[in-house]
Amino acid sequence: MRIILAPMEGLVDAPIRETLTKVGGIDRCVTEFIRVTHGMLPPRVFYKYAPELYNQSLTEVGTPVAVQLLGSDPQQMARHGAKAAELGATRVDINFGCPAKTVNKHKGGCVLMREPELMHGIVAAVRHAVPVNVPVTAKMRLGYDDRSMGVACAQALEAAGAEEIVIHARSKVDGYKPPAYWEEIARAREAVNTHIIANGDIWSVADYWRCRKVSGCEDVMIGRGLIARPDLARQIKASQQGETIADMTWPEAVILVREYASVLQGWLEDRYVTGRIKQWLNFLRQGFAEAEALWPEARKIRQVAPMIACLEQPVPLADSRAA
Repeated sequence: MRIILAPMEGLVDAPIRETLTKVGGIDRCVTEFIRVTHGMLPPRVFYKYAPELYNQSLTEVGTPVAVQLLGSDPQQMARHGAKAAELGATRVDINFGCPAKTVNKHKGGCVLMREPELMHGIVAAVRHAVPVNVPVTAKMRLGYDDRSMGVACAQALEAAGAEEIVIHARSKVDGYKPPAYWEEIARAREAVNTHIIANGDIWSVADYWRCRKVSGCEDVMIGRGLIARPDLARQIKASQQGETIADMTWPEAVILVREYASVLQGWLEDRYVTGRIKQWLNFLRQGFAEAEALWPEARKIRQVAPMIACLEQPVPLADSRAA
């Protein structure tokens, strides 16, 4: 059983990958997508999104990181897949799941699920261009306009040589609105021999076990759930062994945020660092009652030091978990 940290554009950057993998339980990460258009991107762009390339595509604690590409031109995607491998990528992932309007408007992400033959062409081209020892994988949804394309697209990716397929259990139109349709993942899984990984609405240990039962997938990818509860992967791994471990406390979560901010300050101006912290804090509100209580004050802060001081102040709550 493996747990993969999902790529979340604008949030799951290298510093947060480092922070969360140190907590434990995460077996692999995927970068934010690198947008491939017409020209060949310089190496600095690959290193910007995946500084782990300097470390054999591993985080500091040794968690593998896949480089994700997004685009619709098979030849350009192949060139960039080959370049990623040349720079040290040990796994190349292709994004067919992004629901963002701007991305879809420019024929990237989930809109490609309207064209399984093009998805096949992209993956086949990348698979041909990338060394055989570098796995080529893909992430998709159940469809664009509705959830009817999961099987056809999974079959197209399998035929093209994808070694694993992550399926987010919604269509583009569904967005992120509950519920997640894990049973539709099961339909796609039963239609292919390629390894399928389930994704969508895993917020707790109980959610993991329900998803596993309904989808039939032992391996899962978790995004928002791990941002809200940084110890979720560790909790799931313990549950598999029949164990229960203590929940992460709010002071422990604040230490993670402080470490994250410290790394970001080496990259960005304070106002951008606090912006990233607020994005994370917004998710932490779902995992910690203290974060919810501090949110009205914290959201107004623009400098890092006052933000951390705000998060570190005592909050008189009986339980560190939000209801």
